[in-house]
This record gives sequence, structure tokens and C-alpha cells, in this order.
Amino acid sequence: MGYQWLIFPIALLFAATAESSHCATDGVPIVRNISAIEEDSYGVPGLSHITIAGSVMHGFKEVEVWLQTIAPGAGTPIHRHSCEEIFVVLKGSGTLNLAYTSHLKYPGTPQEFRIFANSTFHIPVNDVHQVLNTNEHEDMQILVVISRPPVKVYIYDDWFMPHTAAKLKFPFLWDEKCYQELPVKDEL
Repeated sequence: MGYQWLIFPIALLFAATAESSHCATDGVPIVRNISAIEEDSYGVPGLSHITIAGSVMHGFKEVEVWLQTIAPGAGTPIHRHSCEEIFVVLKGSGTLNLAYTSHLKYPGTPQEFRIFANSTFHIPVNDVHQVLNTNEHEDMQILVVISRPPVKVYIYDDWFMPHTAAKLKFPFLWDEKCYQELPVKDEL
């Protein structure tokens, strides 16, 4: 029988360690339970965020996937980023505010779109937007896919703030911890 009885407990230990590690930059298991992934508000009132597949957090190169829950009356800040973003509304309803005026000096008055369970929408590169849960009685849960991670976010105080005054937030909230833990490469 030898050491074969040790293989299963050791495999379980490694699986548990990989699952519990917040910054598993060497990859993630092929199959994971979303309810076992770390969830946090990162200091944003009314937001619950899970990085399902991340660049900084898990080593993904081309795409990042998030699961976010937005409480009634809460929403994202007014912001833009240099990546495409696709949303799938899993439950709840709300409003997407989107300014197609990235070529002007400031975003300007956004166009409002009603979003609801089983709807999907996308945000073009650098278009200023905001997602709000306008439903007074139910959380809104969304699946978000972004291209070109890690995301650099420019945050606006209002829709008439000049693009040049928007505040760069990088690394973004959910990448901060892992970004600080990345090994520093020695430069010649």
C-alpha cells in the first residue's frame, strides 16, 4: 500500500489552499464554487463584489469576470475605462447612464437606459457610464466581463467634470491587495 493513502489528503490540502488564496496568480482551478470565493464591498456602500476570474488576482491575460450585487438605491461611481465591458443582469432592475460624448471635453448629460433581469448591455471603450439600482425593494445582481485587464478607472464627480480632471484609480479597489503582493522584477 505504501504512501498511496497520503495522496488524497495532500490533494485536498492543496485544493483548499488554492481555493482560499485571495491572490492565486498562478491560476485557478478549472471548476470552482462561486459561493466559496471571497466577497467584499471594498468600502463602496451598497456594493458586493466577487472577482470570479481576474488579471492581477488570478493571472488571466485577456478577460476578467466579476459578479456584483448592488443594493437598492446604490450604484457605481460615474466612471470610464479603456476596455470594453459587457453586463448581464441576473436579477433586479435599474438604470444605466451612458455618455457617448468621449470626444468632448466632458461627458455631458447621459442617456438613460432601463436595465432588468435577463437583459444585457455593453459599454464601449472610454464611454463614461454609471449603473444604478433604482429598484427600492430588490438587490440587482450583475455578471460583468471586461477586456484588457487590469482595469484603470477614471472617476468623475459629476457628468460635467472635464475628462482631464477625472481621478485615475489604479490599481482598482479589488486589485489593490494582489497588486501590492506581485513580485517586483529587478530591472537592469
